[in-house]
Amino acid sequence: MVQKEKITEPLHRIVSDPGRILTKETDLVSYGYDASFGFYKPDVVVQVKSEEEVAGILKMANKLRVPVTPRGQASSLSGGPLPVEGGIVLDFSQWREKLVIDSEDMVAVVSPGVITADLDQEAAKYGLLYAPDPGSSHFSTIGGNLAENSGGPRCLKYGVTKDYVLGLRVVSPQGEIIRTGGRTVKNVTGYDLTKLIVGSEGTLGVITEATLRLIPRPLSSHTVMLIFDHFVEAAETVTKILTSRIQPAKIEMMDQASIQAVEAFKPQGLPVDAEAILLVGLDGHPAAVADDTARISEIASQMHVRSVRVDHSESEARELWMARKLVSPAIAAKKPTKISEDATVPRSKIPAFCKKLQDIKKKYQIDLVVFGHIGDGNLHPNIICDKRDREEMKRVWQAVEAIFKAAIELGGTLSGEHGIGTMKRAYMPWELTPQELDLMKRIKTAWDPNNILNPSKIFPSVRPKLVHSR
Repeated sequence: MVQKEKITEPLHRIVSDPGRILTKETDLVSYGYDASFGFYKPDVVVQVKSEEEVAGILKMANKLRVPVTPRGQASSLSGGPLPVEGGIVLDFSQWREKLVIDSEDMVAVVSPGVITADLDQEAAKYGLLYAPDPGSSHFSTIGGNLAENSGGPRCLKYGVTKDYVLGLRVVSPQGEIIRTGGRTVKNVTGYDLTKLIVGSEGTLGVITEATLRLIPRPLSSHTVMLIFDHFVEAAETVTKILTSRIQPAKIEMMDQASIQAVEAFKPQGLPVDAEAILLVGLDGHPAAVADDTARISEIASQMHVRSVRVDHSESEARELWMARKLVSPAIAAKKPTKISEDATVPRSKIPAFCKKLQDIKKKYQIDLVVFGHIGDGNLHPNIICDKRDREEMKRVWQAVEAIFKAAIELGGTLSGEHGIGTMKRAYMPWELTPQELDLMKRIKTAWDPNNILNPSKIFPSVRPKLVHSR
C-alpha cells in the first residue's frame, strides 16, 4: 500500500488547481458510493479537466502501482465507478467544455463530462438526434455512458451507445494518449479498438473525448398505451407487435407494482387495478406513424388488451412517458434499499421470462417490481427491501441468483445495459466459458499489466455456485 503523501505530492505538480484535489474525509466518503449496492472509500479524488492531467496522473499511478477509478456522475447500477481497492478516483463530472455539433458531417465532438440529454438538446437545434437515451440521461455523462455501453428505451429501434461512437481519444493505463476511429461512417483500418473500449467499464483506458454519430430527428411521433389484465399477455402482445412489420422506437412495460408505486408517489391517472401496461413509442414520417398507430390498435383488438389510449398532443405524450420515468424514484420511496437488475432475454423468450419472474416473486416472497425495455427483452426486475433485515436479504440474494439463472437458461445475458461492475462479476462463469473469460483477462493484462485501472471489476473473485453448462 502506497502512503497517501506519495500520491498527493505528485498530484499537486500535475494539477494546477489544488481545489480540484480532494482529500477531506467528507469528500472521500461521498465518492465511495454509486447508485448500486456497496461502499468503498478512495484515498484521494481528482476532478480532472484536461487530457494532460489524466495522462500525468496515470503515468504516476502506473509507476507507483496505485489503483485509478474513472467516475462520471456515479449513476451506475452495477458498481462500475466504486474504488474497490482505494487509490485515486478521477472525477470527470466537471469536464464539460467541449460540445461541438458538425451538422454537415452529422457528428458531435464532446468532452467526457457532457450530460447526455444536453448533447441531444444541442443536436436538436440542427434537426439532429443523439439516439441513445438511458433512463439517467438528464444527469449521466457521456463518458460513463461509453464506459458502460448504455442503452435506453430508444435502443429498440436505434441501437445502443456503441452504435453511435465513431472515434475516441483515450489515455492508456501507462499514460499514453491514443486515438481510435475517426469521424467517418466507415472505418475498417486495423482492429476496432473503439468498440473494444466502449463497454469495457473503464478497465482498459480513460476516455477524454468522443466523436459521436448523429442522425436526422424524426418528423413525427405518437405514443400508444395498452392496458392489460394479465402480466404475461402484455409480453405476448410485444411479440405480436414486433412480428407485424412494425418498428416502434420503444416499447416500455410497467407491471402492477410499478403502476401502484407511481400512483402513490405522484398520481398520473394510471389504472392501478391493471396487471401491466405497455407504452409504445412510434416515430418517423407522419403518414407512417399514423399507419403504425392504427395497426397497433388493430393488434390490440386481436389480443387480450383491456383498453387502448393514443396521445392527441405532445403534452399528453409527455405525461405518459413521465409515468414511466417516475417508476424508479417511486419504488425507492417504499423501502430504504433498491436492487436494480437488467437481465435480458431473446425477444421470443420475453413471455417465458415474465412468467419466471412471477414465479420467483412468489417463491421468495419478495417485493419484486418489473418494468423496463420489454421491446428488446431488457427488463429491469427491481427488488425493494431493507438491507438491515438479514432474513429478508437472504431471500433477496437468492431471488437475484434465480433471476440471473432464468435469463441465462432462456438464452439471455446477465446484463443488457447496466454492465457487470462489482454486482455481477461472481456470475460471469454462468454465462461465459473458462476459455472466453481467459481471453478477456489476457486482453486486460495486455492493456494494463499492472492492473491499476478500475481493478476488481468484471472478472469473478468468488467461486460461483453454478457450473457453466454450454
